[in-house]
Amino acid sequence: MNKLVQLLKDLCQLDGVSGAEDQVREYIKAQVEPYCETATDNRGNLICYKKGAAAPKNKVMFSAHMDEVGFIITKIDSDGFLRFSTVGGIDSRVVIGKPVRLENGTPGVVGTKPIHVQTAEEKDTPLKISEMYIDIGAASKEDALKYVQPGDRAVFASDFMEFGSGRVKAKALDDRAGCAALIALLQQDSPVDYTVVFTVCEECGKMGAGNAAYSVKPDIAVAVEVTAAADVSGVDELDQICIQGQGPCLSFMDGGTIYDRRLFKEGLAIAARHSIPCQIKTATTGGNESHDVQTAAAGARVMAVSLPGRYIHSASSIIKVGDLEHLVALLAVYANELGNL
Repeated sequence: MNKLVQLLKDLCQLDGVSGAEDQVREYIKAQVEPYCETATDNRGNLICYKKGAAAPKNKVMFSAHMDEVGFIITKIDSDGFLRFSTVGGIDSRVVIGKPVRLENGTPGVVGTKPIHVQTAEEKDTPLKISEMYIDIGAASKEDALKYVQPGDRAVFASDFMEFGSGRVKAKALDDRAGCAALIALLQQDSPVDYTVVFTVCEECGKMGAGNAAYSVKPDIAVAVEVTAAADVSGVDELDQICIQGQGPCLSFMDGGTIYDRRLFKEGLAIAARHSIPCQIKTATTGGNESHDVQTAAAGARVMAVSLPGRYIHSASSIIKVGDLEHLVALLAVYANELGNL
């Protein structure tokens, strides 16, 4: 396992549902402190100031979010089963039957009424989260309260796995892959100054990045993300959005942001000049923290650089390692060139 993949594995195995990113932040801080100045703001964002050989014309900020989608316990019934809500956008169809882990390490399984006693209508209708529960093996509510209380988080319990043609599977690849890329960037020498922000709460409102941008006040901001790749069986070529193995992708627009047109075009040109594979995200769906960065303080010119990820917001997200390596290379040349654009 190479160094970058090991870094990604370490990050994905940490638990950090929105609002509870402490483990992730402390791990990242330990990785980057020898290479930059760090500060943690009131929201919990980790702000990293990278000192280069010179100050560029433009103040450039890169960001990646530390939080992952997951679950929050809402109530405990008399039999000791935990009712919950999702934190972030999770398709209910990927939840049932999955092993989960409470934030204190207690294991559980997501359950519902057995199929054998469901009505025909229930069998044909996707389950709602309100019809599910987490079973931690408790004998009663009093027993369950020894391990959990309302407000506690839970995550998918999913092993990190290398498989196939240079791919990895894990929970939380969105956006621990972006975090890994920016850690690798900070660990390199730089000819210019820039700022990296590891943000909180992107999956439940994207608010952390706006707070950080208000403090940093960047001229140019680059959101480093994982976006949905639909390059799978049964999807028409025109609907695949982006394709694994063709490098990171740039967005021109999504559900929350119209990206700076010059940055979009220059981002593609920089990749071409340095022979780094790069593609265009061919859908205007989804969104990331760029909107909040774009509108914070006096505003900033924004762009998004994303990794193609299959099955994101599930227990078994997939990225291609080669795309991650190309993302690190692309961020390094962006750090060098965007500052003086």
